[in-house]
Amino acid sequence: MAVYKRGGMRGYFQGLIPWAWIEASTKGGVLLFTSSEVEKVVLAMGSSRTVAGLFGGMLGGIAQAYTTMGFCTFMKTVEVTRDKMPGDKTSTVGIAYKVFKKEGIRGLNRGVSAVAIRQMTNWGSRFGISRFAEAIIRGKDKNRKLSNGERILSSMIGGALSCWNQPIEVIRVEMQSQTKDPNRPKNLNVYTCAKYIYRQSGFLGFYRGVTPRIGLSVYLTTCMVFGGDSVKAYFNKKQTHQI
Repeated sequence: MAVYKRGGMRGYFQGLIPWAWIEASTKGGVLLFTSSEVEKVVLAMGSSRTVAGLFGGMLGGIAQAYTTMGFCTFMKTVEVTRDKMPGDKTSTVGIAYKVFKKEGIRGLNRGVSAVAIRQMTNWGSRFGISRFAEAIIRGKDKNRKLSNGERILSSMIGGALSCWNQPIEVIRVEMQSQTKDPNRPKNLNVYTCAKYIYRQSGFLGFYRGVTPRIGLSVYLTTCMVFGGDSVKAYFNKKQTHQI
């Protein structure tokens, strides 16, 4: 309700253009390519699909953070949290230019360390737990082909349980926030930001917004794990037929 009172229906879409579009159109490709290659290498070394999924997700998440997401998440957070004075028509692009002019490329990537930790734990958990759930559902027959419903269920379980790292997401948002608070330390890092959140809101402050994030995580994991596997299977089948 607070979001709606502040900006109406448009408030729910703050940061969508261009930052969410840029992020969404790039991070998926980076994740799928990196995680697929890492999984392939780890499986070739004799590891289980669970371990391969864990390492593939972790390295895919790190690649996401440092190639596209640091800048994009920062600008989305800026758009949502900055104080807009009456008559202020400065665009998000204008804000980005001001930040770049004042602080350089480091300013545009503020909080990227927290983003990298979040993405590493996010996708490591999502892929790893999803693969583990697949193994449990598959049972003793390790070669049994799962149905689409079983694969989707595994992805949903992986997405929901991956939200154990919500504190990292809260720290990331706080580090990138433009909200003015005289009690907020300047030049926050992950440690000082965590201390500030705990001092302001206690332990529960690290789990702000966890419920909608579970829904988002279930959706994203289903797209990237179930969807990604389906796309790879389609092209592998096509390649086999061509041979």
